[in-house]
Amino acid sequence: MFKPVGDATEETFVPEDSVAPVGAAGQTGFFAKFTVLKGAERELWLTFLIKLLIISAYSITNKTLILWLSSDLGFSDQAAGALIGWVWAPAMTVFTLLAGSLTDALGLRRTFFLGVIICLVARSMMVFATIPWLALAGGLFPLVIGEALGTPVLIAATRRYSTVRQRSISFSMIYMVMNVGYLIAGSIFDYVRHSLGEYGYLNLLGLHITTYRTLFLVSLGFEVLLLPTIYFLRRGAEATDQGVKFTAEAVLFATGAFWERIWLTIRDTALDTVALFKRLLGQSGFYRLLAFLLLVGFLKLIFLQMDYVFPKFGIRELGNGAPIGHLSNINYILIIILVPIIGALTQKYSAYRMVVVGGAICAASVFVMALPTPWFQRSAQGFIGQWIGHGYLGVHGSIHPYYMMIAIYISIFSIGEAFYSPRVYEYAAAIAPRGQEASYGALSYIPFLIGKLLVGGGGWLLAAFCPAHGPRHSGTMWLIFALAASIAPIGLLVFRRYIRVPEAGRQDVE
Repeated sequence: MFKPVGDATEETFVPEDSVAPVGAAGQTGFFAKFTVLKGAERELWLTFLIKLLIISAYSITNKTLILWLSSDLGFSDQAAGALIGWVWAPAMTVFTLLAGSLTDALGLRRTFFLGVIICLVARSMMVFATIPWLALAGGLFPLVIGEALGTPVLIAATRRYSTVRQRSISFSMIYMVMNVGYLIAGSIFDYVRHSLGEYGYLNLLGLHITTYRTLFLVSLGFEVLLLPTIYFLRRGAEATDQGVKFTAEAVLFATGAFWERIWLTIRDTALDTVALFKRLLGQSGFYRLLAFLLLVGFLKLIFLQMDYVFPKFGIRELGNGAPIGHLSNINYILIIILVPIIGALTQKYSAYRMVVVGGAICAASVFVMALPTPWFQRSAQGFIGQWIGHGYLGVHGSIHPYYMMIAIYISIFSIGEAFYSPRVYEYAAAIAPRGQEASYGALSYIPFLIGKLLVGGGGWLLAAFCPAHGPRHSGTMWLIFALAASIAPIGLLVFRRYIRVPEAGRQDVE
């Protein structure tokens, strides 16, 4: 971890926040790791709830986007994938980085409200606009800004509203809550598609709203619920070991017309963001951090394809109405169970080591999907396959081997994800100087940029190996994904002497 800003002559690393160990050993000590949240300020619990609502809305939208672009707006596989990966992704990252500085300038509460208002307008346009250019210009693209305003804010809020002793578990909890949101979204995704039909519609006051726009309507409902939740955050609250304290929220420009103040704030925060990266570019430590995050991006590719490639793959290989959401939910259920446990048990290990271990498990899991489907025919017809297909997924008739393969792949992947992913968020937040938590928290989303740029080519892979019509060779597509994911753990191991960061308080540093 690098020493950000300030000393140009001293390129040292700032250790993570030192957390005093919880006293007792054994089972009592294990549960004591969780009881540090007892007495947490209400803002921390509200942050968890805000995360739940934001992720539920975002995940429903994300799962639907690629299908909506092709079915409702007429985009090809290639064009839809490129729009998401090469336009949506860079825009999201740019605005996320700007939002970090904007949050430090405006304060958490104001930024939350601004992001929600933008999302409300954008989601409404995506629900009711049927003209492609209007749905994109008035809906999809503004949504990038609204979503970006909530991204680094939640990281900063988790740090601000938790004490030092609560921090590691808080970040594990925020990751667990995120997966509860994904779980809710996956269930709603399947329910709406099953109720209305893959290409059906909802009759709302005489308007025929397609299945995919109906899903956007549900996400709009979650967005509305955010307004009263954010209202209960107390202005200027901050958790400390001595209790909650209150400081006035920052306002860069207190006078003048509202929109003029917004413009001046955006201008100055954009300049601050550029200045921040100029300072970082002068430090060798920044490049080590950047290399770490770039490699993690290859793992995010596998995570992101579940929204941007997997839905079309599932519908084409398994049929219209395939329970794609419930298949994805296997991951979320396991993450909800595993992340707090693994987070508690691995606190003493470095983030770097956990990312390598988790990344290797994740990469290995994808190779399952590249295997021949006949190898899983027998197990699909066995007890476990029948339980997964008929009991959990509610599939009628014979169970396709892909159901078994997907269940195995997602289960193994989830174990790896539980090891590595929360540690990436904690890593970025822990290095932030006071007052710039959101700016540095935004850096942890660089892997998502890399993952989205990579998944932008998923449309070409779908068209080549899993087209809507014609022969399919989906195993080849999955092999390409597996090889790409393998770059992360292999790179982290090969280049560990150059990019590994010393972490204070860890026992496994070389």
